[in-house]
Amino acid sequence: MSTATATARSYKQMYIDGQWCDALSGKRLRVINPATEEVIAEVAFGGREETRRAIAAAHTAMQSWMKTTAYDRAKVLKRTADLMRERVDTLARTLTSEQGKPLAEARGEILHSADTFEWFAEEGKRAYGQVIPNSLPGKRHLTIKHPVGVVGAIGPWNFPVTLQARKIAPALAAGCTVVCKPASQTPLSLIGVFECLIEAGAPKGIVNLVMGSASEISDEFLENPLVRKISFTGSTEVGKQIMRRAADHLKRLSLELGGHAPFIVFPDADPEVVAKAAVIGKFRNNGQVCISPSRFFVHKDIEKRFTEVAVESAKALKLGNGLDPGVEIGPMFEKKAMDNTIALVQDAASRGADILTGGKRCDRFEKGYFFEPTVLRGISSDAKLLHEEPFAPVMPILDFSKLDEVIAQANNTRYGLAAYVFTNDLSVAFKMGEGLEAGIIGINDPVPATPQCPFGGMKESGLGRELAHEGLEAYLETKYLSIKLRD
Repeated sequence: MSTATATARSYKQMYIDGQWCDALSGKRLRVINPATEEVIAEVAFGGREETRRAIAAAHTAMQSWMKTTAYDRAKVLKRTADLMRERVDTLARTLTSEQGKPLAEARGEILHSADTFEWFAEEGKRAYGQVIPNSLPGKRHLTIKHPVGVVGAIGPWNFPVTLQARKIAPALAAGCTVVCKPASQTPLSLIGVFECLIEAGAPKGIVNLVMGSASEISDEFLENPLVRKISFTGSTEVGKQIMRRAADHLKRLSLELGGHAPFIVFPDADPEVVAKAAVIGKFRNNGQVCISPSRFFVHKDIEKRFTEVAVESAKALKLGNGLDPGVEIGPMFEKKAMDNTIALVQDAASRGADILTGGKRCDRFEKGYFFEPTVLRGISSDAKLLHEEPFAPVMPILDFSKLDEVIAQANNTRYGLAAYVFTNDLSVAFKMGEGLEAGIIGINDPVPATPQCPFGGMKESGLGRELAHEGLEAYLETKYLSIKLRD
């Protein structure tokens, strides 16, 4: 990441109070394609002052936006979804160019995000209060919903559109206004979404986009009393810092943090079918997914065949530039991520793990952060790979024999975001669903996320839920009205 003052290449600005604008300092940030290591664009690189202006604009705009009917707010969100679908090819190519994921995955992210905008367009009409039975004849009790206030939305680089859509859509549906900060390395696709929002009729000030210093922007979010809520997706360590500092103003928080998802396969499952599903789930976006399966517990009776198929499937995956036809695995996001993956594999190998395939940077590419899909077996229980969130294309296979033991092993982590279970036994499915400490549990389902169902974790994987009705409630306060009637 670096800054520059002038260039002839493509340049994108911030969006504040209904206007595209430069950083006050004139600084720009280079955006790099991780497949080619080439600079593909520059964006305005701002900081605290631009964030302050955006917050003030959002606060002013909210006075009218919160009084707009849910039906009128829904029109903006629904039109945004329609425009995203119309522009899916362009948005997906932009996303692949800045983030690296294959074009098919990028298209899926854009379409899923459009579905999120559309779903909250409808769910915003269901921000119900209630009438509560009175205990005294002369009183009436009811509750109504009130938007929480200006929202600071901080998103990561791995799903730069999806994870901001999960914040923007419910916030606007609830009557809040938003200031978004994308990851500095992947701002371009979110800028495309903002163009859709603007064309859809979003009034000035209700959505704002600031790019620049993460510390300066987050400091303003945390210290500015006009920001009533922060929604953050990222690492557990940063989430904890935000939580500590948000206490000074008792800001509302939604935190979607790290994960270390177990993938548990029982002996009645088909090892070949499940192994192929496991490889798809593990190596999607190079394992750079918060709900990516990262510890594979396979029953001893089928572990040998599962491992054989997993290795064959991993070897068959096509690596390359995500824009090229047929590519299934793109580059890792940045060199730091690739180096961390190399270190995790080397640590596991030093503790006795067998590398069955992969385990190193792919030497077929002169440039780009390409790492071979890796399958390991025989991992020591103290290997870093089993305790640190890997965020890497590495698949460690372990075996088990008893249900209670595998539940204990699966829960032996500070994380609790997602878990996966493969079985055809209904009793086993219920016992696992009740016993696993995870906010999202896929039973025979490696892709559980959908707009109408809650998304979030337990333990150190975060606070609150995104998506579903819970995702709308996260942007609403409940106000209680007690009315004394005249005699």
